[in-house]
Amino acid sequence: MSHGATPDPGELLEPQVAGQVAETMQALATPSRLRILACLYAAPASVGEISAAVGMDGSAVSHQLRILRHLGLVAGERDGRRVVYSLHDDHVGSLLEQAMSHVEHVRLGLAERAHRADAATA
Repeated sequence: MSHGATPDPGELLEPQVAGQVAETMQALATPSRLRILACLYAAPASVGEISAAVGMDGSAVSHQLRILRHLGLVAGERDGRRVVYSLHDDHVGSLLEQAMSHVEHVRLGLAERAHRADAATA
């Protein structure tokens, strides 16, 4: 996988690449992590700020941030006595946007399909 080049999904045929992508997608498959990423999409924040925004205990947020950090989805920078977290880069924001776009596309597509089926049986 080369950074900057147009991604080639054919590379997913390679077990190592498929494993890395699957690990990232598994991180995105947890609602609490998605909510944390959404908070950081809006603006960098500390554990306390994230905790308040997503309604989770600070220790639970810290645990999820460790996982997200390990996978390269978030980065932390010390600011005095606190750590301010942000999305690792623009790619993470794009992942969130694309996932939401896909969900909306499917939702609208299913609604359109159901509408056509209702019209056909009427």
